[in-house]
Amino acid sequence: MLVKKFDEQKEIVAGDNCVLRELLSGLRDEVECRHSIAYAKVPVGQTTWKHALKTTEIYYIVAGKGTMYIGEEIEEVGPRDTIYIPPNAVQCIENIGDTELEFLAIVDPAWRAEDEVII
Repeated sequence: MLVKKFDEQKEIVAGDNCVLRELLSGLRDEVECRHSIAYAKVPVGQTTWKHALKTTEIYYIVAGKGTMYIGEEIEEVGPRDTIYIPPNAVQCIENIGDTELEFLAIVDPAWRAEDEVII
């Protein structure tokens, strides 16, 4: 059994400038899975940097209110919304609420630095 305690996962500033904790990775943990999952936060009034992944990514909004940008598409998002981001799509998310925007980021196959391009 693998149980990773949230508070024991290192908080970092990710390549797209959001604050994140990697919760599970098929590449870095002793598990048999292809994906990775991270918990991310965007402070009030901030926007992540435009970026693209070679892989599929899914955001699940936990708390807050945001505007999601994928290519030319723009959509307001909030708690319990799920967002599919196709491979190679230029994306960013803006916090338009009055609290931190919090979401899970699921990447398949698991996130690797060489698969991400900051625009």
